[in-house]
Amino acid sequence: MSEHAVVIAGGGPTGMMLAAELTLAGTDVLIVERRPSFELESSRSRGLHSRTIEVLDQRGVVDRFLAEGKAMQVQAFAGVPMDISDFPTRHNYGMALLQSHFERILAGWLDELGVAFLRERAVTGFTQDGSGVDVTLSDGTSLRAQFLVGCDGGRSVVRKAAGIEFAGWDPTTRWIIAEVEMEETPGFGLRGGGGIGPAEEGRVGVTLIVPDLDGTDEPTLQDVRDALIRVDGRDYGVHSPKWISTFTDMTRQAVAYRSGRVLLAGDAAHVHAPMGGQGLNIGVQDSVNLGWKLAQVVAGTSPVCLLDTYHAERHPVAARVLQNTMAQRAVGANDERTLALRAILAELLTMDQPRKHIAAMISGLDVAYDLGEGHPLLGRRMPDLALVTGDGTVRVYELLHSAKPVLLNFGQAGGRDIAPWADRVQLVDASYAGVWELPVIGEVAAPPAVLIRPDGHVAWVGDGSDARLRDALTTWFGSRGGD
Repeated sequence: MSEHAVVIAGGGPTGMMLAAELTLAGTDVLIVERRPSFELESSRSRGLHSRTIEVLDQRGVVDRFLAEGKAMQVQAFAGVPMDISDFPTRHNYGMALLQSHFERILAGWLDELGVAFLRERAVTGFTQDGSGVDVTLSDGTSLRAQFLVGCDGGRSVVRKAAGIEFAGWDPTTRWIIAEVEMEETPGFGLRGGGGIGPAEEGRVGVTLIVPDLDGTDEPTLQDVRDALIRVDGRDYGVHSPKWISTFTDMTRQAVAYRSGRVLLAGDAAHVHAPMGGQGLNIGVQDSVNLGWKLAQVVAGTSPVCLLDTYHAERHPVAARVLQNTMAQRAVGANDERTLALRAILAELLTMDQPRKHIAAMISGLDVAYDLGEGHPLLGRRMPDLALVTGDGTVRVYELLHSAKPVLLNFGQAGGRDIAPWADRVQLVDASYAGVWELPVIGEVAAPPAVLIRPDGHVAWVGDGSDARLRDALTTWFGSRGGD
């Protein structure tokens, strides 16, 4: 039986990002993926939001994605676009990039990191005990792992086998989504609902509401034709599909993200209608929150209770996404009353404060983990400041490329004693003369020191002394010197 520290069920964006995080931390990891390659059957996601782009920047790989994607304002709420070009981030935009390309680029990075894959197999079940998990695969073989993470989608076998309730709401609407060729191309709006837009190599992408919730999970070209006729009166000579898929507005969330040595991330933990294009993004961000914590537990640096902070921090984030996607679905109808409501909403979103509030939520830039009271930075993403250090100018996100925590000291050089954690935490004496600013909140007071976690969130903010610094170091990065 093959043994690994962590087995990840599912090699989509969430599973691959988690594997990268674990590998950067020196953890042995194996991905079990049912597909033979990363050529998707469909590209459900079509872009990245600002915070996900920042996360890729934190790991030093963002240029790979920017080279193939298109930077643009992709944020929208209920179809109302929102510009974030005035937000205080280096990436004050989204990126148009099909999920198939995102996965391919991410897979290239994993190849460089040496991440192991077991393809054309799937996790079918598991049993766990006090020291690990026995994982059963679809080919009848088994694996042994210290931890198993289910990144295996909304129908997650791992979640079901763990007996974790998937609470929420049943679907009310089903859509067909496809990338096809057409003899005639309609306008961007379809009379009876749905959308259409340009795709690759001369194809068009169509998203169409269909009346029956019980339709097949594998719709055909004839289903696309029927749906086009239903919503617009003609099928436009649709032919030669690259892929056809379906989705609903089912909205559910796992009541727990962890059961013993089994954890969930991405769609295995939360599903919702794709309004706002948030699903892939919060899955990737789940992985960046979980990866360093799980690596420290595997290494014995931190106690297993550190994993409880994963649920505590990420469950509310997904719950908020479920709430906003349900709200968008509610104002998505085409009756006259809903159209009137949507017009009022569009007016509100032209105003600065409502626009900034909603756009920060959709883009992921407003996430604030509850780490207690204190400075406005506490629990939030660290701004990517251009710091002046003894070795020259360096950006904060460059310091996070190795996924190692950073203590930034803006006071007297050498004034912070973190010797017991010196092998785990980078201490950087720096200065910064500019304004500190956060999305929506605005300017914040420049602190004398900041402790940044590997996920880029602030774990401690100094007040001129080292009060509670050692507590924060112990909480997040283990006891000093292995005590």
